[in-house]
Amino acid sequence: MWGIIISIVMAMIIGIIGDALAGHEMPGGVIGAMIAGFVGAWLGPWLFGAWGPIIGEFAIVPAIIGTAIFVFLLGLVARLLRRAV
Repeated sequence: MWGIIISIVMAMIIGIIGDALAGHEMPGGVIGAMIAGFVGAWLGPWLFGAWGPIIGEFAIVPAIIGTAIFVFLLGLVARLLRRAV
């Protein structure tokens, strides 16, 4: 039970930090940041490897970098779709 809570809280924190680094492009507020945190926690270690401090099964530094990349790409796609419509 605590593992799930820690994972959700860490995903929120990682998502908020990654969103701030990417320029606040993530829609959905805290829930969107949490989803971005989970995606970043998967994407970051996949791209850069699991290094740095690990809390709640999250490699913090690669997860934040992965989240920032995900939020940046999502914001880019959203801008392109707004221009196309």
